[in-house]
Amino acid sequence: MTASAPHIEQFRRLADRGELVSLLQSAVQRQSITGNEANFVDFLEMQMSGLGLDPQQADFLPGRPNIWGERKGAEGGERLLFIGHTDTVHVRGWQERWQGTEREDPFAAAEIDGEIWGRGAGDLKAGICSALAALRLIDKAGLKLKGDVAFAFVGDEESGEPETGVSAGIKDYTRRVLSGEIGKPDFAVYVEPTRLSVYPAQMGFFIADINITGKSAYFGVPELGVDALKAAHAVAAAIWEHSDAISARADHALVGRAFALVTEMSGGGYIAVPGECRLSLIRKLLPGEALDDAVAEFEAAVRGANVADGIAIEFSYPAGRDHRFGGAPAEVAEDLPSIRNLAGILAEAMPGRGRIEGAPYWSEVPFLIDQIGCPAVYCAPGDITNCHTLEERVNVEEYAAGAVAFAAFIASQCGVVGH
Repeated sequence: MTASAPHIEQFRRLADRGELVSLLQSAVQRQSITGNEANFVDFLEMQMSGLGLDPQQADFLPGRPNIWGERKGAEGGERLLFIGHTDTVHVRGWQERWQGTEREDPFAAAEIDGEIWGRGAGDLKAGICSALAALRLIDKAGLKLKGDVAFAFVGDEESGEPETGVSAGIKDYTRRVLSGEIGKPDFAVYVEPTRLSVYPAQMGFFIADINITGKSAYFGVPELGVDALKAAHAVAAAIWEHSDAISARADHALVGRAFALVTEMSGGGYIAVPGECRLSLIRKLLPGEALDDAVAEFEAAVRGANVADGIAIEFSYPAGRDHRFGGAPAEVAEDLPSIRNLAGILAEAMPGRGRIEGAPYWSEVPFLIDQIGCPAVYCAPGDITNCHTLEERVNVEEYAAGAVAFAAFIASQCGVVGH
Protein backbone atom coordinates (compact mmCIF):
# COMPACT_ATOMS: atom_id res chain seq x y z
CA MET A 1 0.00 0.00 0.00
CA THR A 2 1.02 3.60 -0.60
CA ALA A 3 0.62 6.52 1.73
CA SER A 4 -1.81 8.09 -0.76
CA ALA A 5 -4.24 5.14 -0.68
CA PRO A 6 -4.12 3.35 2.67
CA HIS A 7 -7.55 1.74 2.16
CA ILE A 8 -7.17 0.46 -1.39
CA GLU A 9 -6.65 -3.20 -0.50
CA GLN A 10 -9.68 -3.09 1.76
CA PHE A 11 -11.80 -1.65 -1.06
CA ARG A 12 -10.51 -4.25 -3.47
CA ARG A 13 -11.61 -7.04 -1.10
CA LEU A 14 -15.01 -5.44 -0.62
CA ALA A 15 -15.71 -4.91 -4.33
CA ASP A 16 -18.28 -7.47 -5.49
CA ARG A 17 -18.04 -8.10 -9.22
CA GLY A 18 -21.65 -9.23 -9.51
CA GLU A 19 -22.95 -6.10 -7.81
CA LEU A 20 -20.81 -3.86 -9.97
CA VAL A 21 -21.88 -5.55 -13.20
CA SER A 22 -25.54 -5.46 -12.21
CA LEU A 23 -25.32 -1.74 -11.46
CA LEU A 24 -23.80 -0.92 -14.84
CA GLN A 25 -26.14 -3.20 -16.75
CA SER A 26 -29.13 -1.57 -15.09
CA ALA A 27 -27.79 1.85 -16.04
CA VAL A 28 -27.25 0.95 -19.70
CA GLN A 29 -30.73 -0.58 -19.84
CA ARG A 30 -32.18 2.87 -19.11
CA GLN A 31 -32.24 4.32 -22.63
CA SER A 32 -31.25 7.98 -22.39
CA ILE A 33 -30.54 9.25 -25.89
CA THR A 34 -30.25 13.04 -25.74
CA GLY A 35 -33.67 14.45 -24.93
CA ASN A 36 -34.71 11.42 -22.88
CA GLU A 37 -32.43 12.02 -19.89
CA ALA A 38 -35.35 11.67 -17.45
CA ASN A 39 -35.44 7.90 -17.99
CA PHE A 40 -31.91 7.56 -16.60
CA VAL A 41 -32.35 10.26 -13.97
CA ASP A 42 -35.15 8.18 -12.40
CA PHE A 43 -32.63 5.36 -12.01
CA LEU A 44 -30.06 7.72 -10.52
CA GLU A 45 -32.64 9.05 -8.07
CA MET A 46 -33.04 5.55 -6.65
CA GLN A 47 -29.31 4.88 -6.49
CA MET A 48 -28.44 8.21 -4.92
CA SER A 49 -31.26 7.99 -2.39
CA GLY A 50 -29.99 4.57 -1.36
CA LEU A 51 -26.58 6.13 -0.70
CA GLY A 52 -28.05 8.87 1.49
CA LEU A 53 -27.16 11.64 -0.95
CA ASP A 54 -30.49 13.49 -0.62
CA PRO A 55 -30.78 13.89 -4.40
CA GLN A 56 -32.33 17.03 -5.86
CA GLN A 57 -33.77 17.42 -9.35
CA ALA A 58 -34.57 20.41 -11.54
CA ASP A 59 -35.44 20.67 -15.21
CA PHE A 60 -32.88 22.51 -17.32
CA LEU A 61 -35.45 22.33 -20.13
CA PRO A 62 -39.07 21.11 -19.85
CA GLY A 63 -39.11 17.40 -19.05
CA ARG A 64 -35.30 17.18 -19.04
CA PRO A 65 -33.90 17.11 -15.50
CA ASN A 66 -30.49 17.38 -13.91
CA ILE A 67 -29.89 15.56 -10.64
CA TRP A 68 -27.39 16.27 -7.88
CA GLY A 69 -26.76 15.31 -4.30
CA GLU A 70 -24.09 15.18 -1.62
CA ARG A 71 -22.95 13.56 1.55
CA LYS A 72 -21.78 16.08 4.11
CA GLY A 73 -18.54 15.31 5.84
CA ALA A 74 -18.06 15.27 9.59
CA GLU A 75 -15.20 17.71 10.04
CA GLY A 76 -15.21 20.23 7.22
CA GLY A 77 -12.57 18.74 4.91
CA GLU A 78 -12.28 19.29 1.16
CA ARG A 79 -15.35 19.08 -1.06
CA LEU A 80 -14.97 16.60 -3.93
CA LEU A 81 -17.33 16.45 -6.92
CA PHE A 82 -17.98 13.64 -9.39
CA ILE A 83 -19.90 14.88 -12.41
CA GLY A 84 -20.98 13.46 -15.76
CA HIS A 85 -23.66 13.63 -18.41
CA THR A 86 -26.77 11.47 -18.46
CA ASP A 87 -27.45 11.47 -22.20
CA THR A 88 -26.04 9.20 -24.89
CA VAL A 89 -25.81 9.36 -28.66
CA HIS A 90 -28.27 7.58 -30.96
CA VAL A 91 -28.29 3.88 -31.86
CA ARG A 92 -29.08 4.13 -35.57
CA GLY A 93 -27.61 1.11 -37.34
CA TRP A 94 -26.87 -0.83 -34.15
CA GLN A 95 -29.52 -3.54 -34.51
CA GLU A 96 -28.73 -4.02 -38.19
CA ARG A 97 -25.03 -4.39 -37.40
CA TRP A 98 -25.59 -7.03 -34.69
CA GLN A 99 -28.80 -8.70 -35.89
CA GLY A 100 -29.12 -12.27 -34.67
CA THR A 101 -26.40 -11.95 -32.01
CA GLU A 102 -26.45 -11.30 -28.28
CA ARG A 103 -25.33 -7.73 -29.03
CA GLU A 104 -28.44 -6.95 -31.10
CA ASP A 105 -30.25 -4.91 -28.45
CA PRO A 106 -28.14 -1.79 -27.76
CA PHE A 107 -29.74 -1.46 -24.34
CA ALA A 108 -29.50 -5.08 -23.18
CA ALA A 109 -26.00 -4.51 -21.71
CA ALA A 110 -24.85 -8.02 -22.58
CA GLU A 111 -21.64 -9.20 -20.94
CA ILE A 112 -19.42 -10.84 -23.55
CA ASP A 113 -15.84 -11.94 -22.92
CA GLY A 114 -15.49 -9.73 -19.86
CA GLU A 115 -16.98 -6.61 -21.47
CA ILE A 116 -20.35 -4.88 -21.09
CA TRP A 117 -21.76 -3.93 -24.49
CA GLY A 118 -24.35 -1.26 -25.23
CA ARG A 119 -25.00 2.36 -25.93
CA GLY A 120 -23.73 4.47 -23.07
CA ALA A 121 -21.66 1.68 -21.52
CA GLY A 122 -18.47 3.67 -21.95
CA ASP A 123 -19.81 7.15 -22.59
CA LEU A 124 -20.29 7.47 -19.80
CA LYS A 125 -22.39 5.25 -17.60
CA ALA A 126 -19.38 3.21 -16.48
CA GLY A 127 -17.95 6.44 -15.08
CA ILE A 128 -21.15 7.34 -13.27
CA CYS A 129 -21.58 3.84 -11.87
CA SER A 130 -17.97 3.55 -10.74
CA ALA A 131 -18.30 6.83 -8.84
CA LEU A 132 -21.52 5.75 -7.12
CA ALA A 133 -20.09 2.29 -6.41
CA ALA A 134 -17.07 3.95 -4.83
CA LEU A 135 -19.24 5.57 -2.20
CA ARG A 136 -20.86 2.20 -1.55
CA LEU A 137 -17.39 0.77 -0.89
CA ILE A 138 -16.71 3.61 1.55
CA ASP A 139 -19.85 2.56 3.42
CA LYS A 140 -18.99 -1.14 3.30
CA ALA A 141 -15.64 -0.30 4.86
CA GLY A 142 -17.41 1.60 7.65
CA LEU A 143 -15.47 4.81 6.94
CA LYS A 144 -16.76 8.29 7.83
CA LEU A 145 -15.52 11.15 5.67
CA LYS A 146 -14.23 14.47 6.95
CA GLY A 147 -14.99 16.37 3.76
CA ASP A 148 -18.06 16.48 1.53
CA VAL A 149 -18.46 14.24 -1.51
CA ALA A 150 -20.90 15.50 -4.10
CA PHE A 151 -22.37 14.12 -7.32
CA ALA A 152 -23.99 15.94 -10.23
CA PHE A 153 -25.37 14.39 -13.40
CA VAL A 154 -26.42 16.71 -16.20
CA GLY A 155 -28.05 16.37 -19.61
CA ASP A 156 -27.63 17.71 -23.13
CA GLU A 157 -23.90 17.08 -23.51
CA GLU A 158 -24.09 14.94 -26.63
CA SER A 159 -24.76 16.24 -30.15
CA GLY A 160 -26.75 14.64 -32.95
CA GLU A 161 -30.41 15.05 -32.05
CA PRO A 162 -32.47 17.99 -33.37
CA GLU A 163 -32.46 21.12 -31.20
CA THR A 164 -30.18 19.55 -28.58
CA GLY A 165 -26.52 19.31 -27.65
CA VAL A 166 -25.70 22.81 -26.41
CA SER A 167 -24.70 21.85 -22.84
CA ALA A 168 -27.99 23.18 -21.49
CA GLY A 169 -27.72 20.87 -18.47
CA ILE A 170 -24.35 22.02 -17.18
CA LYS A 171 -25.20 25.64 -17.94
CA ASP A 172 -28.11 25.32 -15.51
CA TYR A 173 -25.94 23.51 -12.95
CA THR A 174 -23.24 26.20 -13.23
CA ARG A 175 -25.79 28.94 -12.56
CA ARG A 176 -26.94 27.15 -9.42
CA VAL A 177 -23.38 26.84 -8.11
CA LEU A 178 -22.60 30.48 -8.84
CA SER A 179 -25.81 31.56 -7.08
CA GLY A 180 -24.86 29.56 -3.96
CA GLU A 181 -27.76 27.12 -4.28
CA ILE A 182 -25.26 24.26 -4.75
CA GLY A 183 -21.94 24.20 -2.93
CA LYS A 184 -18.77 24.94 -4.90
CA PRO A 185 -16.37 21.97 -5.08
CA ASP A 186 -12.66 22.19 -4.33
CA PHE A 187 -11.84 19.59 -6.98
CA ALA A 188 -13.92 17.79 -9.62
CA VAL A 189 -13.68 14.58 -11.62
CA TYR A 190 -15.73 14.60 -14.82
CA VAL A 191 -16.29 10.93 -15.61
CA GLU A 192 -15.71 10.92 -19.36
CA PRO A 193 -13.95 7.70 -20.46
CA THR A 194 -10.15 7.83 -20.21
CA ARG A 195 -9.25 4.13 -19.65
CA LEU A 196 -8.34 5.28 -16.14
CA SER A 197 -5.81 7.83 -17.30
CA VAL A 198 -6.08 11.37 -15.93
CA TYR A 199 -6.73 14.19 -18.40
CA PRO A 200 -5.91 17.65 -16.97
CA ALA A 201 -6.02 19.28 -20.43
CA GLN A 202 -8.43 19.17 -23.33
CA MET A 203 -8.71 20.57 -26.83
CA GLY A 204 -11.14 23.32 -27.75
CA PHE A 205 -13.08 23.55 -30.99
CA PHE A 206 -15.36 25.48 -33.24
CA ILE A 207 -17.46 24.20 -36.13
CA ALA A 208 -17.98 26.58 -39.03
CA ASP A 209 -20.40 26.41 -41.94
CA ILE A 210 -19.35 28.53 -44.91
CA ASN A 211 -21.95 29.48 -47.50
CA ILE A 212 -20.50 30.59 -50.81
CA THR A 213 -22.83 32.30 -53.23
CA GLY A 214 -22.12 33.15 -56.84
CA LYS A 215 -24.53 33.26 -59.76
CA SER A 216 -26.01 30.31 -61.60
CA ALA A 217 -26.12 30.29 -65.39
CA TYR A 218 -26.95 27.86 -68.18
CA PHE A 219 -23.92 25.78 -69.09
CA GLY A 220 -23.92 27.02 -72.65
CA VAL A 221 -23.27 30.58 -71.52
CA PRO A 222 -21.03 30.13 -68.46
CA GLU A 223 -19.70 33.68 -68.86
CA LEU A 224 -23.06 34.87 -67.48
CA GLY A 225 -22.50 33.05 -64.18
CA VAL A 226 -20.15 33.22 -61.22
CA ASP A 227 -18.96 29.74 -60.26
CA ALA A 228 -19.47 29.11 -56.54
CA LEU A 229 -17.99 25.62 -56.73
CA LYS A 230 -14.74 26.94 -58.20
CA ALA A 231 -14.65 29.53 -55.40
CA ALA A 232 -15.24 26.77 -52.87
CA HIS A 233 -12.13 24.97 -54.06
CA ALA A 234 -10.12 28.14 -53.54
CA VAL A 235 -11.62 28.54 -50.07
CA ALA A 236 -10.81 24.91 -49.21
CA ALA A 237 -7.22 25.42 -50.35
CA ALA A 238 -6.98 28.52 -48.14
CA ILE A 239 -8.31 26.52 -45.18
CA TRP A 240 -5.77 23.74 -45.70
CA GLU A 241 -2.98 26.31 -45.91
CA HIS A 242 -4.28 27.91 -42.72
CA SER A 243 -4.38 24.49 -41.04
CA ASP A 244 -0.74 23.84 -41.93
CA ALA A 245 0.25 27.22 -40.51
CA ILE A 246 -1.49 26.82 -37.15
CA SER A 247 -0.28 23.23 -36.82
CA ALA A 248 3.31 24.33 -37.30
CA ARG A 249 2.96 27.15 -34.79
CA ALA A 250 2.71 25.21 -31.53
CA ASP A 251 2.68 21.71 -30.07
CA HIS A 252 1.03 21.15 -26.69
CA ALA A 253 2.64 18.38 -24.64
CA LEU A 254 -0.72 16.72 -23.81
CA VAL A 255 -3.08 17.85 -26.54
CA GLY A 256 -0.86 17.90 -29.62
CA ARG A 257 -1.21 20.32 -32.53
CA ALA A 258 -4.03 22.54 -33.73
CA PHE A 259 -5.60 22.07 -37.16
CA ALA A 260 -8.60 22.90 -39.32
CA LEU A 261 -10.33 19.93 -40.95
CA VAL A 262 -12.76 20.39 -43.84
CA THR A 263 -15.48 17.83 -43.13
CA GLU A 264 -17.99 18.46 -45.92
CA MET A 265 -18.33 20.20 -49.28
CA SER A 266 -21.60 20.28 -51.21
CA GLY A 267 -22.95 22.27 -54.11
CA GLY A 268 -23.47 22.35 -57.83
CA GLY A 269 -26.41 22.20 -60.17
CA TYR A 270 -27.70 20.21 -63.12
CA ILE A 271 -25.82 21.22 -66.29
CA ALA A 272 -25.45 24.74 -64.99
CA VAL A 273 -22.83 26.99 -63.46
CA PRO A 274 -23.03 26.24 -59.72
CA GLY A 275 -24.51 29.25 -57.97
CA GLU A 276 -24.13 28.03 -54.40
CA CYS A 277 -21.73 25.86 -52.44
CA ARG A 278 -21.35 25.00 -48.77
CA LEU A 279 -18.34 23.88 -46.74
CA SER A 280 -18.21 22.69 -43.16
CA LEU A 281 -15.13 22.33 -40.99
CA ILE A 282 -13.94 21.84 -37.45
CA ARG A 283 -11.03 23.74 -35.96
CA LYS A 284 -9.08 22.23 -33.05
CA LEU A 285 -7.73 24.71 -30.49
CA LEU A 286 -4.96 24.20 -27.98
CA PRO A 287 -5.05 25.32 -24.33
CA GLY A 288 -4.14 29.00 -24.27
CA GLU A 289 -5.82 29.77 -27.61
CA ALA A 290 -8.83 32.10 -27.46
CA LEU A 291 -11.88 31.24 -29.53
CA ASP A 292 -12.53 34.83 -30.61
CA ASP A 293 -8.97 35.19 -31.90
CA ALA A 294 -9.03 31.81 -33.63
CA VAL A 295 -12.29 32.61 -35.41
CA ALA A 296 -11.05 36.03 -36.54
CA GLU A 297 -7.83 34.49 -37.89
CA PHE A 298 -9.76 31.74 -39.67
CA GLU A 299 -12.20 34.17 -41.31
CA ALA A 300 -9.32 36.35 -42.48
CA ALA A 301 -7.69 33.32 -44.11
CA VAL A 302 -10.91 32.41 -45.93
CA ARG A 303 -11.56 35.96 -47.10
CA GLY A 304 -8.01 36.02 -48.44
CA ALA A 305 -8.77 33.16 -50.84
CA ASN A 306 -8.43 33.92 -54.54
CA VAL A 307 -12.09 33.98 -55.61
CA ALA A 308 -13.81 35.75 -58.47
CA ASP A 309 -15.61 39.05 -58.20
CA GLY A 310 -19.26 38.53 -57.40
CA ILE A 311 -18.67 35.76 -54.84
CA ALA A 312 -20.25 36.28 -51.40
CA ILE A 313 -19.01 34.37 -48.37
CA GLU A 314 -21.01 33.99 -45.14
CA PHE A 315 -20.02 32.20 -41.94
CA SER A 316 -22.13 30.54 -39.25
CA TYR A 317 -21.13 28.70 -36.08
CA PRO A 318 -23.76 26.11 -35.11
CA ALA A 319 -22.07 24.43 -32.12
CA GLY A 320 -21.79 27.01 -29.35
CA ARG A 321 -21.11 25.51 -25.92
CA ASP A 322 -19.44 27.59 -23.22
CA HIS A 323 -18.70 30.17 -25.94
CA ARG A 324 -20.89 31.44 -28.75
CA PHE A 325 -18.50 30.02 -31.36
CA GLY A 326 -17.86 26.58 -29.81
CA GLY A 327 -16.11 25.01 -26.85
CA ALA A 328 -13.09 26.55 -25.16
CA PRO A 329 -9.93 24.55 -24.53
CA ALA A 330 -9.07 23.99 -20.89
CA GLU A 331 -6.12 23.04 -18.72
CA VAL A 332 -5.14 22.76 -15.10
CA ALA A 333 -1.59 22.21 -13.85
CA GLU A 334 -0.79 18.52 -14.02
CA ASP A 335 1.38 18.73 -10.91
CA LEU A 336 -1.53 19.71 -8.64
CA PRO A 337 -1.43 17.46 -5.55
CA SER A 338 -4.98 16.23 -6.23
CA ILE A 339 -4.06 15.17 -9.76
CA ARG A 340 -0.87 13.40 -8.71
CA ASN A 341 -2.77 11.71 -5.90
CA LEU A 342 -5.46 10.45 -8.26
CA ALA A 343 -2.90 9.23 -10.81
CA GLY A 344 -0.96 7.33 -8.15
CA ILE A 345 -4.09 5.65 -6.82
CA LEU A 346 -5.19 4.60 -10.31
CA ALA A 347 -1.78 3.07 -10.99
CA GLU A 348 -2.09 1.05 -7.81
CA ALA A 349 -5.65 -0.02 -8.56
CA MET A 350 -4.76 -1.35 -12.02
CA PRO A 351 -1.28 -1.75 -13.50
CA GLY A 352 -0.59 0.54 -16.43
CA ARG A 353 -3.28 3.05 -15.51
CA GLY A 354 -2.98 6.52 -14.00
CA ARG A 355 -1.09 8.09 -16.90
CA ILE A 356 -1.31 11.86 -17.33
CA GLU A 357 -2.65 12.53 -20.83
CA GLY A 358 -4.68 15.06 -22.80
CA ALA A 359 -8.33 14.67 -23.80
CA PRO A 360 -8.71 13.98 -27.54
CA TYR A 361 -12.26 15.33 -27.30
CA TRP A 362 -14.20 18.29 -25.98
CA SER A 363 -16.51 17.98 -23.00
CA GLU A 364 -17.71 20.22 -20.24
CA VAL A 365 -14.85 20.85 -17.79
CA PRO A 366 -14.43 24.46 -19.05
CA PHE A 367 -17.66 25.26 -17.21
CA LEU A 368 -16.04 23.99 -14.00
CA ILE A 369 -12.56 25.42 -14.52
CA ASP A 370 -13.34 28.78 -16.13
CA GLN A 371 -16.79 29.65 -14.80
CA ILE A 372 -16.95 28.05 -11.35
CA GLY A 373 -13.21 28.28 -10.69
CA CYS A 374 -12.82 24.63 -9.73
CA PRO A 375 -9.83 22.51 -10.84
CA ALA A 376 -11.19 19.56 -12.81
CA VAL A 377 -9.98 16.54 -14.76
CA TYR A 378 -11.50 13.81 -16.87
CA CYS A 379 -11.10 10.30 -15.50
CA ALA A 380 -13.18 7.11 -15.76
CA PRO A 381 -13.20 3.59 -17.16
CA GLY A 382 -14.08 3.21 -20.81
CA ASP A 383 -12.35 3.74 -24.14
CA ILE A 384 -13.40 6.83 -26.11
CA THR A 385 -12.34 5.18 -29.38
CA ASN A 386 -15.29 2.76 -29.30
CA CYS A 387 -17.82 5.23 -27.93
CA HIS A 388 -20.34 6.72 -30.40
CA THR A 389 -19.75 3.60 -32.53
CA LEU A 390 -21.57 0.33 -33.04
CA GLU A 391 -18.90 -1.38 -30.89
CA GLU A 392 -19.37 0.59 -27.66
CA ARG A 393 -18.37 -1.46 -24.65
CA VAL A 394 -16.41 -1.28 -21.40
CA ASN A 395 -14.02 -3.75 -19.83
CA VAL A 396 -15.39 -5.10 -16.53
CA GLU A 397 -11.96 -5.40 -14.89
CA GLU A 398 -11.18 -1.78 -15.71
CA TYR A 399 -14.61 -0.66 -14.52
CA ALA A 400 -14.19 -2.49 -11.19
CA ALA A 401 -10.71 -1.01 -10.77
CA GLY A 402 -12.24 2.42 -11.36
CA ALA A 403 -14.70 1.91 -8.50
CA VAL A 404 -11.88 0.82 -6.17
CA ALA A 405 -9.66 3.72 -7.21
CA PHE A 406 -12.43 6.29 -6.83
CA ALA A 407 -13.21 4.96 -3.34
CA ALA A 408 -9.56 5.30 -2.36
CA PHE A 409 -9.41 8.78 -3.88
CA ILE A 410 -12.53 9.89 -1.98
CA ALA A 411 -11.05 8.59 1.28
CA SER A 412 -7.69 10.26 0.59
CA GLN A 413 -9.04 13.54 -0.76
CA CYS A 414 -11.86 14.10 1.72
CA GLY A 415 -10.10 12.52 4.66
CA VAL A 416 -11.38 9.85 7.00
CA VAL A 417 -12.46 10.47 10.59
CA GLY A 418 -10.00 8.91 13.00
CA HIS A 419 -7.16 8.78 10.47
